[in-house]
Amino acid sequence: MSMLNRSTTIHPVHRMSQEQVHEAIRRRAEEIYENSGRIPNRDQQNWGLAEDEIRMELAARSSRRHAVVINVEGVQYVGEYDFAVAADYTPGEFAAGDPVRVRFDSGKMFVERPNGHQLETTIVQLLV
Repeated sequence: MSMLNRSTTIHPVHRMSQEQVHEAIRRRAEEIYENSGRIPNRDQQNWGLAEDEIRMELAARSSRRHAVVINVEGVQYVGEYDFAVAADYTPGEFAAGDPVRVRFDSGKMFVERPNGHQLETTIVQLLV
C-alpha cells in the first residue's frame, strides 16, 4: 500500500547537449553506486542502468505531459501517463494522502484506481 501525494502536470525541460546527457548519466550512475551500498565491480552495470533511466526520461519528454506522484517508503515516484489512453482516468481522482495500491514492473508503475482499473504510467523520475 502506498500514498498518492498529488496529481500534477510536468512541464517540459529544455533539450540537453550530448555533454549534458553524458554528465547526467555519470551523476545517476554515481547515485546508483552510492544507493546500492558502494558495491565494487559494478561500474558497467551501474552505467547501463543509469543510461537506460536517463535515455528513457529524455525519450518521454514532450510538450506537455500528465503525471502522478506516488510516495513509497519515503521515495517519490513520478509516473507519466498518456491522457488519451488512460481509460477515462480523471486527474484528481485521488486526493493528497489517499492510500492507493501500486505495482512496479520494468520501468512502469501501475496505480489501482478507486473503480478497480489500473492507470499505467512510465516512471520518469525518482525523488529520494
